Amino acid sequence: MKKEFKAEAKKVMDLMINSIYTNKDIFLRELISNASDAIDKLYYKDLKSDKNVDKSDYYIEIIPNKDQRSLTIKDTGIGMDETELEENLGTIAKSGTEIFKKNVKDENIDNLIGQFGVGFYSAFMVSDKIVVNSKKDGKAHKWISENAENYEIEDSEKEDQGTEITLFLKENTKDENYDIYIDQYKIKELVRRYSNYIRYPIKMEVTKSRKAEDSTDENPKYEEYSEVEVLNSEIPIWKKNKKDLKDEEYINFYKDQGYGFDDPLSWIHLDIEGAVRFKAIIYIPRKAPFDFYSKDFQKGLELYSNGVKIKERHEDLLDDEFAFAKGVVESDDISLNISRETLQQTRELRFISKQINKRIKSHLLDLMNNDREKYETFFKEFGNNIKVAIYESYGAKKDKLEDLLLFYSRNEDKLISLSEYKENMKSTDESILYAVGESLEKIKESPALKSVDKDCDVLLLYEKLDEFLIKMLGKYKDIEFKSISQVEDNEEESEDDKDLIGKMKEILPDEVVDVKISENLSDEVISMIKQKGEVSIEMEKTLKLQENAPHIKAQKVLEINKNSKAYDLLKKADENELKILTNILFDQAKLLEGLEIEDPMTYTKNIWKLI
Repeated sequence: MKKEFKAEAKKVMDLMINSIYTNKDIFLRELISNASDAIDKLYYKDLKSDKNVDKSDYYIEIIPNKDQRSLTIKDTGIGMDETELEENLGTIAKSGTEIFKKNVKDENIDNLIGQFGVGFYSAFMVSDKIVVNSKKDGKAHKWISENAENYEIEDSEKEDQGTEITLFLKENTKDENYDIYIDQYKIKELVRRYSNYIRYPIKMEVTKSRKAEDSTDENPKYEEYSEVEVLNSEIPIWKKNKKDLKDEEYINFYKDQGYGFDDPLSWIHLDIEGAVRFKAIIYIPRKAPFDFYSKDFQKGLELYSNGVKIKERHEDLLDDEFAFAKGVVESDDISLNISRETLQQTRELRFISKQINKRIKSHLLDLMNNDREKYETFFKEFGNNIKVAIYESYGAKKDKLEDLLLFYSRNEDKLISLSEYKENMKSTDESILYAVGESLEKIKESPALKSVDKDCDVLLLYEKLDEFLIKMLGKYKDIEFKSISQVEDNEEESEDDKDLIGKMKEILPDEVVDVKISENLSDEVISMIKQKGEVSIEMEKTLKLQENAPHIKAQKVLEINKNSKAYDLLKKADENELKILTNILFDQAKLLEGLEIEDPMTYTKNIWKLI
């Protein structure tokens, strides 16, 4: 006799078929997961009953039938009787996972039987008829439903205990090809993608090809044969003991998962037993993917629960500064939503995320201190990501990340950390000095750097983001950063030069905030590397490159070498010559600093006037 689904069950099925699941492929994952749960329940029951347990008795089998256009998922689990078929498939569907865990703890085995998760109804996305044939305690019953409209339960025959779910596929349409779900290659792909680490073997009879006995090199012949194949790996690498794993196994897993083509730089194997239990393998890649610094890049770690892949890439497990990390996490303690496809940011997930990000940071610090070559390789690839995280958080992540930063040191002639700079400071040093430029070579040759006492180290900042980062850091362990290009307002000019400086400033009223006559420019005739205020020339150039860039200019200071012929000419020049010379020197200073000359024609004419 056909029965109507209870109203609440009908609502759940409508949601399953039309709303909750966004990917039809998921149905196989759900049915395999249910089959695994059913075997779990029988396995624990057998252990409690002191029965001789043979693990080979517990397995899942997938049987595609092209003639019937059907797909059967068979398990050797606990099975369901008539009442349980009615309760679990005819009324509101409810997952028994939490009840199961509680009863295992309480040793209440009788309540572990036959709880199907709501994922069962996802099978209606690909089939218009489902037959569930289940045997328990020597009796078999069959549950049948077509188009999820109603169902019936009847007595049946079944040789072994357990459950067989047979899906009769929907007819193909112009947009949907349901026949792919009885293709052995598609089935193998789905098992590898979503159910590769289910703890029981997932078997399927597959058709293969081999050379026939009468095959020759001149006349090769092939024949087909069938063989039962285990489709899943069963024991994932992250569940194995670290002591039993070789580097080669970690590297192979990294490549097999498609995390990268080259060997990973380093990895972390976690087995956390705390408020939330989880296992993970986190990799630090050697090279950044081509799209890493683009908007299209997606961070995240693979997430498993009970051997089932829940998320291909779960973003919330990684903070932005560690977006480069690849890997996998598994926890049986996380709370899943109704479809397993989306996850709420639960307390458990927050705990896992916090632990993972904490371990990534400590691992990187360990590399910095104990394997500097590896860390510098990492920093050259992903250091900007650390910098961006500090900058975009307006310094909120400063305390967390500042010790991971490296900068080039003038005196050490290599990359050093802020901690190492601090350790090398003399007791009389008051600031962490830095110089900014377009390239390392250009900074090294700058007059401003040459004028700094060799006993004082200087950080050389040549990445576009570096100076903005320093401004955001402000201090390191209460030591302020100071640019060597920053001009102090208390610098006094000699009486001899005050008149010349005043006239030059009048010629360049909107271009410079000050003119200095310097004896520290070595063989340089002119320099404009120094400035007042917080905006440097390098910052001005970087800001100009931004879309809708604000019109912000550095408060430039023009320096003239007192020991140069140009200075002598300036001192002797009449009013007209002084104007020409001042403008030529200012334009030359701009060229030296990589700034555009606003009027190249006037600049050229002025040079010809002098010639």
